[in-house]
Amino acid sequence: MSAKLFSPFTVKEVTFKNRIVMSPMCQYSSPSRDGHIGDWHKIHYATRAVGGVGLILLEATAVVPEGRISYNDLGIWSDEHVAGLKEISDLVHGNGARIGIQLAHAGRKAELEETIIAPSAIPFPDKKTPKAANAEDIRRIIEGFREGARRAKEAGFDVIEIHGAHGYLLNEFLSPVSNRREDEYGGSADARYRLLSEVIEAVKTVWDGPLFVRISANEYDPEGNSLEQYVDYARRMKAQGVDLVDCSSGGLVPAPIGMYPGYQVNLADQIRRQADIATGAVGLISSATHAEEILGNDRADLIFLGRELLRNPYWPYEAAKELRTTLERPVQYQRA
Repeated sequence: MSAKLFSPFTVKEVTFKNRIVMSPMCQYSSPSRDGHIGDWHKIHYATRAVGGVGLILLEATAVVPEGRISYNDLGIWSDEHVAGLKEISDLVHGNGARIGIQLAHAGRKAELEETIIAPSAIPFPDKKTPKAANAEDIRRIIEGFREGARRAKEAGFDVIEIHGAHGYLLNEFLSPVSNRREDEYGGSADARYRLLSEVIEAVKTVWDGPLFVRISANEYDPEGNSLEQYVDYARRMKAQGVDLVDCSSGGLVPAPIGMYPGYQVNLADQIRRQADIATGAVGLISSATHAEEILGNDRADLIFLGRELLRNPYWPYEAAKELRTTLERPVQYQRA
């Protein structure tokens, strides 16, 4: 029987050749303060395509300048970014992989000189105090995601992932820990979900391809959202047309996290079963056998690898060997 890890997965007529996904990981390597790609990005992402990854997700890419984590982040807030991003997507496609982009806004975790935005004027520990977003700020945020999605389509990306995790802006709006608003964007679970809901709807006006959302399904704070709340949010996402929930955790507040292989897989498993939506599992998954167990037991649909693909961009070839599966290699490498 062939390994499920190397079976194709199709979303909205877009097929990934296997279930291995490179998680979005910030490189902080834009060569200037304008959000443009550099040579590092071209080499970094294309190498993982050569290495056999099925879907590569570009790092968190800011939809507005003040939504960057740092001045070295990538951006998609200007039409001037499209050409460079298209170069990345062409390189990845030319080496046999699909490519997605994570659209993001850093919120109160932005480390910038200018004013930063959050749902409430509550700083992340040891960072500057943000301004509570007003109606115009919220309009600009939503428009930023919509325009980012339009540019992602122009640049040839196959997938869009909305970043709703790790304590960045959309996660801040979702959580009662960081959202103390008393208007239509806070005060209840329904109201806290409103910004993400409006971002999803805005993206859909210009994007009809595969749509993922990354969440922190465990906020590691007793006052934060429970897994049950995220199951409810995942059901809402599915109803809005989201295709897959990328189930991570943490980042909203500093917290000790007990890490072990697969420590976040249960989140993907529970959301998949209870919300009836496809999920991605991520978190210290480093062996092919472990990845195959997760997929074989229907605990997730895709395996997201982060640091493992930093350590070894050719991990899929080693995984195929471990699972006794023959994996097609670039012709230049076949004699190896």
